Amino acid sequence: MKTENSIIYSNVQLGKNTKLEEFCLIGIKTKNCNKPTSIGKDSFLRSGTYIYAGNKIGSNFQTGNKVNIREENEIGNNVSIGTQSVIEHHVKIGNNVRIHSNVFIPEFTILKSNVWIGPNVVLTNAKYPNRKETKENLSAPVLMENCIIGANVTILPNIKIGKNAIIGAGSVVTKNIQSNTIVFGNPAKKFKLV
Repeated sequence: MKTENSIIYSNVQLGKNTKLEEFCLIGIKTKNCNKPTSIGKDSFLRSGTYIYAGNKIGSNFQTGNKVNIREENEIGNNVSIGTQSVIEHHVKIGNNVRIHSNVFIPEFTILKSNVWIGPNVVLTNAKYPNRKETKENLSAPVLMENCIIGANVTILPNIKIGKNAIIGAGSVVTKNIQSNTIVFGNPAKKFKLV
């Protein structure tokens, strides 16, 4: 189902049974990217979803309202991105990832399979923002398989969150987190093993 009020550009391939609500823009070209965008079967894009060119998105993909996905991302199967979340360019997202509402994922971030991200989480990739060399020195977080990030967590640049780790709500993560560890606080500190 494609609605009259959505725009699907010529560089887009939609999988079987993919549905769009009104006012979606899919395959938006930019001066730096006019590559094809593909979205797998059985996907559902809610009103106001904007997806730029060059995205490779798997099956059973879902968005909330007003999701913004920039250029050249790789997104696996069974991924859900909540209302008003932003995924910047060149992000890699594995299978079965759940991103809740109002989440910011910066460019070059890697989210491995089965990652769960609560609402209002902010990941960062610029250690020294607003400098001439900022763009050349971006270093995004890597979230390993099965980790859980609680609501309102901030993760600083170049941080690795290990497999099965749990980050408590409201934490600020300033150092790498080992696998199978529960942390919380500002700065986040180890509480116990999972």
